[in-house]
Amino acid sequence: MAQVMRELRLSPDIVLVSSARRTLQTLEALAPFEDGPLVEPMDDVYLAPWQRLLDLLRNVPQTARSVLLIGHNPGLHDLGLALLGAAATTTAEARRLAEGYPTGALAEFSIASPWQQLEAGGGRLVRFLAPRDLPAAELELPA
Repeated sequence: MAQVMRELRLSPDIVLVSSARRTLQTLEALAPFEDGPLVEPMDDVYLAPWQRLLDLLRNVPQTARSVLLIGHNPGLHDLGLALLGAAATTTAEARRLAEGYPTGALAEFSIASPWQQLEAGGGRLVRFLAPRDLPAAELELPA
């Protein structure tokens, strides 16, 4: 996934990451980023429901253009569905996300509103990539 993120030029300004060992290992596997993002390990991300994850995104500084959220299911999956809102079945990628959010997946959303005003239905899914979508060489996830 790290190589794909580089190829897509996905380099976050801020990384909100669960303080759990597994998510910190995932962050290490994705680094280094092109621009050194502000990394915030947070206990609040650990097993957080989607509403709490949405609150954390609302508190991101308005100067942040992009945020990488590394967390856990079911919260991440539910957040993705909430951001999609009524658009949850309008595209093939949205339908795939609706079916499940496997470990190591990446959902990229475009957000039109300021972070503080982010609401359910406020995201447009740009892409959804699961580990099965990547070449075998990309599948080295932390143990």
